[in-house]
Amino acid sequence: MTIVEIKDMVRKDVPIYYRRAYSGKAVVEIAGKNHDMRINWTIETLPLGIKETAITMADKVDYPLVPLLKEIKKKIECLESEGKLPI
Repeated sequence: MTIVEIKDMVRKDVPIYYRRAYSGKAVVEIAGKNHDMRINWTIETLPLGIKETAITMADKVDYPLVPLLKEIKKKIECLESEGKLPI
């Protein structure tokens, strides 16, 4: 399983300045086939400056959830550190 890309990213309007909410689609390669999975995630900056990412799956997933969420979280954190998330 690999995360090919995260596409159709949209930033949601959240009134709390230290929390950013997004939605999008994760393209996941499982057993040689690509699957689009709708996801929602938030990035919250904690008081000590640490960023915490929480992910929820909008679609039902036919794959073990923990490794899938772990890989999606890595990809989102990489995009965030590179500044490629919508403003």
